[in-house]
Amino acid sequence: MVRPWAVLAVLCVSLLLVSLDNTVLNVALPTLVRDLHATESELQWIVDAYSLVFAGLLLVAGSLGDRFGRRGVFLVGLLLFGSGSALSAFSGTPSHLIAARVVMGVGSAAIMPSTLSILTNVFVDDDRRARAIAIWSGTTGLGIAVGPIVGGWLLAHYWWGSVFLINVPIAAAGIAATAILVPTSRDPAARPLDPLGAVGSLAGLGLLLWGVIDAPQRTWTAPAVLTALTGGAAVLALFAVHEARARAPMLRLRLFASRRFSSAMASMLLVIFALMGSLFVLTQYLQFSLGYSAFQTGLRVGPIAAVLLVVAPSSALLVRRVGTKAVVFAGMSAIVAGLVLLSRTTTAGGYLDALPALLLVGTGTGLAFAPSTESVMGAVPRNEAGVGAATNSTSLQVGGALGVAVMGSVLGTRYEGRLRPLLAGHAMPPAIHHAVLGSLGGALQVAAQLPASLGDALAGAARSAFVSGLGLAMLVGAGAVAAGAAVVLALLPSRATPPPEGDAAPLGAREDRPPRPTSSSSDGGGEGGGGGGGGP
Repeated sequence: MVRPWAVLAVLCVSLLLVSLDNTVLNVALPTLVRDLHATESELQWIVDAYSLVFAGLLLVAGSLGDRFGRRGVFLVGLLLFGSGSALSAFSGTPSHLIAARVVMGVGSAAIMPSTLSILTNVFVDDDRRARAIAIWSGTTGLGIAVGPIVGGWLLAHYWWGSVFLINVPIAAAGIAATAILVPTSRDPAARPLDPLGAVGSLAGLGLLLWGVIDAPQRTWTAPAVLTALTGGAAVLALFAVHEARARAPMLRLRLFASRRFSSAMASMLLVIFALMGSLFVLTQYLQFSLGYSAFQTGLRVGPIAAVLLVVAPSSALLVRRVGTKAVVFAGMSAIVAGLVLLSRTTTAGGYLDALPALLLVGTGTGLAFAPSTESVMGAVPRNEAGVGAATNSTSLQVGGALGVAVMGSVLGTRYEGRLRPLLAGHAMPPAIHHAVLGSLGGALQVAAQLPASLGDALAGAARSAFVSGLGLAMLVGAGAVAAGAAVVLALLPSRATPPPEGDAAPLGAREDRPPRPTSSSSDGGGEGGGGGGGGP
């Protein structure tokens, strides 16, 4: 007998592991600068290599789950994630760590869409599914927000590899629990795989992110950067053309014809863009500029997690009262306000100046995330839950990777642009010059080895350049979320339309309609394992 809430617990613990790993490394970035001598560009790749592979393979993993069984793909994902975590923990160079993070990304790509597609096939009742998805969404956001706290505590007691090694026993426990509790399901009419589409999406995203991340070091007009950016855009355009014409596309472009699906997808992508990008920048600011330890930094970004934990589960109740559009728009507006406040940070400011902004970002993320997820999954037929969940998860990972890449690159470009003229009149070894321009951490390390007056001057100039870059990066994030809020206001329906009859009815098409005295579900029953989209 399937126990839906026990299944949800297993899925959410596994999901928490994956989403937490998006940010658990952020507080370790200064340690990696010191121990592995990583540059700002390498730091971005250590973070984004995981997100890039994660995003590029999500659609493939969703298709594999629909075709061969979602539980099996989920188990393989946990195994790869645990193995990649062990390799990451004992990496000795930035390049080795980046490679190990790629393995973790492959595992995460198999885990995340499986959790949502299994959930939607276990919870077939509309109301219970809406609550389950709210918990799932809250878990995703909570993992992202609580990652710095967990990472900081581990770094306060152990070496930096512990932020990865802790994943191994949890992944092993997840494998055991899944084998016992989680039912499998698949699409009985699953289509053939789309390897060309998989290669195209991964290559296009890879080129695009490489260009954005490497631009601060090479300049945005460097031939290599321009080639990567234009090549990535061209490959992604060809990918879209291929998917539109393919007999068995990996990405169901027809889903984007739904205003509900496309506008909710855009809102999630931009919310995660801002959240991941701002956390990447903030954790460095708190440690390098304000001088907090890794654990102290984690605690100080904790308010984002605290308010998100409270707000996300209650968002479903707010949707019932005022509709999806109002809740998502309010959430995105709160994020914009928080980022604008953070953009006003100065070198004379302290943590208390940033606290109201952190509370706004956490509240906004909690309000926007769950209703957007439910809107996306509500527009997808249950027999295609794997592809729908993968498309949803892809938007999250692409948004997160772009957030780190774009906001990190804006920061890096402004930081280097402010410091380079100051260094022009001073002769220094190339390695020292590279360290100072590479990151604020590198500049502070160099400053500590100089005579007091010269070292203080360099440290002050570097902090000022960094804070200037932080402000500009936050404004970029605020602008992106504001654009998404405008899309939501224009396109996202306040109330869902009734679903069509039949097995292909959308998963949650009635989630935000006012309750009726009597109703019948086109899903055909209560909770059960593997319902709707195919048997075990």
